[in-house]
Amino acid sequence: NTLKLTMLLALGLSGTQAHALGLVALPDTGFASSAYTSCYNDGRVVPPANADDVKGNFGSYPIAGANQPSTSKNNTCFIAKPFFENFSPVSGYTLVGNRSTVIPATTGGGGNIGTLVDYVWRNSAQTMCIFGTRATMISADHDSSKSGTQYFEINDIARGGFANSGTVNVGYTIFSTAGNTSPVYRVGRTFTSVQHRSKSYDTFLNKQVNGTNYLDLPTKNSVTAAITGENSPIDATDPASTTLATQDAVVNSNWVDFTADTVFYDDDGSTNALSGFTYIQAACDGTDTDDWVLSDAIRLRQTAQEETTFKEIAIPGFAPPGASIP
Repeated sequence: NTLKLTMLLALGLSGTQAHALGLVALPDTGFASSAYTSCYNDGRVVPPANADDVKGNFGSYPIAGANQPSTSKNNTCFIAKPFFENFSPVSGYTLVGNRSTVIPATTGGGGNIGTLVDYVWRNSAQTMCIFGTRATMISADHDSSKSGTQYFEINDIARGGFANSGTVNVGYTIFSTAGNTSPVYRVGRTFTSVQHRSKSYDTFLNKQVNGTNYLDLPTKNSVTAAITGENSPIDATDPASTTLATQDAVVNSNWVDFTADTVFYDDDGSTNALSGFTYIQAACDGTDTDDWVLSDAIRLRQTAQEETTFKEIAIPGFAPPGASIP
């Protein structure tokens, strides 16, 4: 029936297991039916019985304070926040590298639309490291070719360089208590960021359910592009629709993709200027982390969730020693 089909599409026809608080394993082969696994989305119900069932629908639906991720609720992939952001999320690790990079405009703009911080913590045995990243967006135009202010929306943060890392452990936390931080909805071992759209973004009723054929967990059949979906803007009342072929991302062991919804001001009316603080735990060595910085190691992707188009901003970042970014 229609209800069963809707629920299967929301689950992405995949049966990944639910996880508890803390870092979760992200195999280099992905999962049974998807390169992705659910984080804040874990336990999402479509159609929802209550607001918490919506799990924000990838940022389209506002998340009430009581339903935010925490150590006691909605905490798949979630980590109890350290005392300071430059403290390791796992005990026994010491800060050995840190960078702060201006996020440039995509086509001119003001040349500065936000800041990306990038940290590395290493254990005492010098065998394991944790790579941590957070984006902060400001009120600035990213596209000077259009009139008005075009706010860049980070729907995915992808990090490269993990091809030789085997299974990595991933998670995120939220430092701000102001309700202006996007959770991580899902995380995948893939290069491909997959667009997600709600049915439309004019009413709460439409914001809480997926557009036609949009999956919470994409399949992993053939798509290798950086971004997949419908590369065209939609107005608030336009019904979102795609094909199942676009809701796909093959496994790519070199990349880890965190799906979020970070933008200074969103077309759907929300404001999540900060991304969650994302973490990847992977094998490393004792060499100088200054030598680990690779061009284009971090990709900030706009997947055209609303009235925008596909865009990517590539930024230098830390990667495990010996890694490469094709």
